[in-house]
Amino acid sequence: MSDQQLLLLAVLLPFIGAIGIMLCGRWPNLREVVTLTTAATVCAVVITIYSRFNNGALLAVDIAEPLPGLSIRFEVESLGILFALVASSLWLITSIYAIGYMRGHHELNQTRFYALFAVAIGTTLGVAFAGNLLTLFLCYEILTISTYPLVAHAGTDEARRGARTYVGILLTTSIVLLLLAILITYTVAGSLDFREGGILAGKLDPAWAGLLYALFIFGIGKAAVMPFHRWLPAAMVAPTPVSALLHAVAVVKAGVFAVLKVTIYIFGTDFITSSGANDWLIWFAGGTILLASAVAMTKDNLKLRLAYSTISQLSYVVLGALLATNMGLLGGALHISMHAFAKITLFFAAGAILVAANKSDVSDMGGLGRAMPITFGAFLIGSLSIIGLPPFGGMWSKWYLGMGTVETGQWLLLSVLLASSLLNIAYLLPVPVRGFFGKSRDGTSYAQIQEAPLSCLLAMVITSLACLLLFFYPDPFYELALKAAGGK
Repeated sequence: MSDQQLLLLAVLLPFIGAIGIMLCGRWPNLREVVTLTTAATVCAVVITIYSRFNNGALLAVDIAEPLPGLSIRFEVESLGILFALVASSLWLITSIYAIGYMRGHHELNQTRFYALFAVAIGTTLGVAFAGNLLTLFLCYEILTISTYPLVAHAGTDEARRGARTYVGILLTTSIVLLLLAILITYTVAGSLDFREGGILAGKLDPAWAGLLYALFIFGIGKAAVMPFHRWLPAAMVAPTPVSALLHAVAVVKAGVFAVLKVTIYIFGTDFITSSGANDWLIWFAGGTILLASAVAMTKDNLKLRLAYSTISQLSYVVLGALLATNMGLLGGALHISMHAFAKITLFFAAGAILVAANKSDVSDMGGLGRAMPITFGAFLIGSLSIIGLPPFGGMWSKWYLGMGTVETGQWLLLSVLLASSLLNIAYLLPVPVRGFFGKSRDGTSYAQIQEAPLSCLLAMVITSLACLLLFFYPDPFYELALKAAGGK
């Protein structure tokens, strides 16, 4: 199979799988076989693309040219293949988890769920392999629309309200701010292509660079930089596998990935630093890191606590982009993968607790860890990786982000990162500590509680082991992140 065909196959396979899932809706076992087979095949295709890319292949394909000089183009580069590896591998693991969760929680409309999940992954891979801003914008918008029914999956008034907030904020920011930024970029540069070193240097007045950069940062609402963050906690009304999709596999990662892509390939780090475009924007990222962590500490509902944690962690990636140095970009790109495996572990655990014990508030989980040791053990591992402690992968991305602040002399931002890690300890570790060593509030015995279904446990064990493995063997993600950051 040619390189171009392989690239097209990676993007189109999830959509083909979605059709197969719909056709098999009357037979749940067959439907789930189609889901797992499609996810495994997509993962294998992406790994093959990664192998060919490492061997020097130039994978690119133009689909159409809707406007003269503007094509819908897919192209593989180091940052994109890093994101694609994360998304495709975690889709497979999430599909394993979802089978146990959706059945164990007796969710309705499961066929629609699996089909739309596949569509969301297809558009996520479209974002990952986008060869220009036009393609990125189209895939970005389809991702928002395709995930709206997933957020509203429960069909309750609360779910519909949450979904409206979700889609309202994301579409408003992208159409009002991001689309305007893209139009300005095309007017100034005459191109929307992603190029090494950017396309704006020498064409955009440096005095206006900060304003255009702000339109991109806030227009990419999926990055959840405050004050455009409320969609994320609002979306927590969705089933846990959807939360995992939002927080680790697709939506939020598409946001911070787009921020990195614009920083590296549209502006270029030299132009950003010479124009001072990042001087004031960087404090929005720092403020989001601290404020979201502080809010997370006040939330008793576990999924809401994790939602605000995600808002904070996303701004680590945005901070890395705004530092516009090799170390900062390396840390930001690495954090896409390191945070993904850790945060999906936490959401898997939260869903398992809901399925097995019908508990969603942290204050109700005292002693529950003794009845569900695998689930709470996985939560502990994911928490330690988010905090950035060895021997877990989250340490590496935080280390390079910290080095990025040192490299630029941003000592206050280094303090922000350190304070945030302390806040991570304060809102994450009480969950497993309460679970293993606490007591139930009403003296209820949890002797009758068992672990969640086997597929849920299997998924949690895999992602927990990945958090550990990525500390000792971060090389594939590290090398891709280093290349994207401008290293050798």
